[in-house]
Amino acid sequence: VGTEAVVSTQSTGFTLTYGLYGCSASQRLRQSDEVNKQLDKMGYNIGVRMIEDFLAHTPSAKRCTQFEEVADVICKQGFRMFLGIVPEVRNWNAAKDEFTLLLTENPLSEFVELPPNCADSLWYSNIICGVIRGALEMIQMEVKCTFIGDTLRGSDSTEIRVKFVKILEDSLPAGED
Repeated sequence: VGTEAVVSTQSTGFTLTYGLYGCSASQRLRQSDEVNKQLDKMGYNIGVRMIEDFLAHTPSAKRCTQFEEVADVICKQGFRMFLGIVPEVRNWNAAKDEFTLLLTENPLSEFVELPPNCADSLWYSNIICGVIRGALEMIQMEVKCTFIGDTLRGSDSTEIRVKFVKILEDSLPAGED
């Protein structure tokens, strides 16, 4: 079985499992903003762990010195490895510290239709923002990551805005030297 087939199977399994979780969270929490926070938090926790798997399976990955390189690795290697897609990077700001990810396809939304009561407020794939934040934080990079468009909410495309905030300093827990 080829690598692409394995990624596709894993992606479909995750998509279906995520759909069940998303449905359960929206029924349990009732407020879309709370569901959005839970999905982001869940994604963050996954991202914190996924970076280790990514680095272990990508020996060619080198330390990025520019945020443009980070965007390239996220799209061409990270998304491909875990979701089997390659988003497009676009709309860089002048400082080159902020960009948009354009997802021409989103496996997480393949089998989904948002209920009318949350179609304007739920970011169903918000887990992706959390994964990006969590993974980058583990390599000492703080980013802000937000959805700016989603086909599930009537947009022409699914887009995520990623903004570099700062490099995080290594620090010891309080009381340890």
